[in-house]
Amino acid sequence: MKIVGVAACTVGIAHTYMAQKAIQDECAARGIECKVEAQGGLGIENELTQEDVDSADLVLESVDVGVENEDRFEQKIAEGKFLKVGTSDVIADPVKIID
Repeated sequence: MKIVGVAACTVGIAHTYMAQKAIQDECAARGIECKVEAQGGLGIENELTQEDVDSADLVLESVDVGVENEDRFEQKIAEGKFLKVGTSDVIADPVKIID
């Protein structure tokens, strides 16, 4: 299984990176391949390519604000392979979100 995601909070500092780490840590604990883009105060980091998105089984957005380049997820949304939650949701309970 492969999960790609985007983390972004309103200020772009703490919760963005906490959500990114929570997703990465939970995926690592389960042996799930993942790549999580951060859209924070420093701009876009660890940017997802279209190939990353196309090869993923799930796109997980952990966001509190709009996401740049969200149109790259249209196919996954149409396929029902897209989940959008708040950053605090994934920080508080990444197990539940990944389940």
